[in-house]
Amino acid sequence: MTKESKKQNVADLDWSNLGFSYRDLPYSYHEDFKDGNWQNGGLTTASTLTLSEAAEDLHYGQEVFEGMKAYRRKDGGINLFRPDMNAKRFVNSAKRLLMEPYPEEKFVAAVKAVVKANQEFVPPYGTGGALYIRPFMIGTQPLVGVAPSEEYQFHIYATPVGAYVKGLVPMPYVVSKYDRAAYAGTGQAKTAGNYAGSLFPSILAKKAGFADCLYLDPREHKYIDEFGGANFYGITKDGQFLTPKSNSILPSITKKSILEIAKELGLHPEETQLKVSELAKFSEAGAMGTAAVISPVGSLTYQDKKHVFYSETEPGPVTKKLYDALVGIQLGDRPAPQGWVQEVVAAKVR
Repeated sequence: MTKESKKQNVADLDWSNLGFSYRDLPYSYHEDFKDGNWQNGGLTTASTLTLSEAAEDLHYGQEVFEGMKAYRRKDGGINLFRPDMNAKRFVNSAKRLLMEPYPEEKFVAAVKAVVKANQEFVPPYGTGGALYIRPFMIGTQPLVGVAPSEEYQFHIYATPVGAYVKGLVPMPYVVSKYDRAAYAGTGQAKTAGNYAGSLFPSILAKKAGFADCLYLDPREHKYIDEFGGANFYGITKDGQFLTPKSNSILPSITKKSILEIAKELGLHPEETQLKVSELAKFSEAGAMGTAAVISPVGSLTYQDKKHVFYSETEPGPVTKKLYDALVGIQLGDRPAPQGWVQEVVAAKVR
């Protein structure tokens, strides 16, 4: 398997207008698990996978993945943001889906290898872009009966992207009547099924003029869970940072980081149950995640009632502080807590 003529040429990229889409880069990473062992994978120019028509993943959804970014610093170097946390979450997701966990140290090393091999595709500092990295693992054993696979493919691809949500522009959202994940289900695993289930309510929301939808807890539909692709936070009128706590929410690395940043900013952050009936206590609200970064929520419509937070046109002051602090750390413009940033490519020599 080799890359065809569709291979992306870096000279053809408009760094300031990348969008959020797939581009076929020169190098990926691949490794197979069979006969009880990982098979010493490495970089590859192949961007396609070969599967049996009866492969486990195709019929029973045994799949997990991660989403992370590499950032170009002002000095030309390249950073990864907390890749060890992605490695741990990848292992936890795999265990929940009864898959063979990929070793954490190998995961981080493989991600770094992909970034370094494709470093010319990491967008320049100041463009707002990043290199999005997608590690994933699928069950590939041909099976007819429902059972865990004993063979897997681990693969990483990368693609340059712009902002998933256009900067600090408040967007309107709606509370969905559908559930993202089942109570005591796979909500805490990053697996394809959770996202497949969110496609229909997301399309309904967008057709109705909203950016996306917010899900409530799948047991009582009283408490805020998360957006389809990001976690929720609210800033109370007395300045406290609150974010939902639930066993059906994906543990977010961005959220874990912002909780620590919020503490440093004196926002007394807390993970707790948030009643959707108490939206009025928030002066600001937002979505946070690897793709979304920090995106202000201008309004949230629930049961046909529209609640406006700080503004429908301007980000709130606390949201802006959180955004500046997080992005500053990711880009190397601000000091990072110990272990948060890992260098992949050193600064360019002038």
